Amino acid sequence: MGSSALVLNATYEPLCVVSVRRATILVLTAKAECVSDGDGILHSVHTNLPVPSVVRLTRYVKVPYRTHIGLSRRAIFARDGGRCAYCRGSAETIDHVFPRSRGGLHAWENVVAACAKCNHSKGDKTPAELGWRLHQVPAAPRGVAWRVLGHRTPDPRWADWLDLPAAPAEHAEAA
Repeated sequence: MGSSALVLNATYEPLCVVSVRRATILVLTAKAECVSDGDGILHSVHTNLPVPSVVRLTRYVKVPYRTHIGLSRRAIFARDGGRCAYCRGSAETIDHVFPRSRGGLHAWENVVAACAKCNHSKGDKTPAELGWRLHQVPAAPRGVAWRVLGHRTPDPRWADWLDLPAAPAEHAEAA
């Protein structure tokens, strides 16, 4: 059973992620309706209730949206899929594409995930000076999924309500 549920506004726009317990309370108090069931059934003395995976509020809530997504190690690894930007190996460090020692900024557009070997080899040089190329141009994450989820891994059942990236080709072929 998933431990979290997606909350939608009355207009079906994603608002936030809450615990299954909180989503259940919203449904039982008629503040929300269950749009998509998760795995399992919640049992009580008087009723059985499917575990909610997605709930929609019964009343519209006006929420000012945060447009800035905070830069963190965890978010960088999530954006880059845990892969080194230089060799596509498993990343365990972060690297500033244009080194901070040479005036590079600590910003989404200048920070990538990197394996220790590439990060150490690169040192305070730019990829161009080494003849390296980035496999993906670093950029700030965009979209509803990042605004609502941040770096958390979404439940696949939420795909209808979030603009999730397409599944990797290796998973698509297996289906």
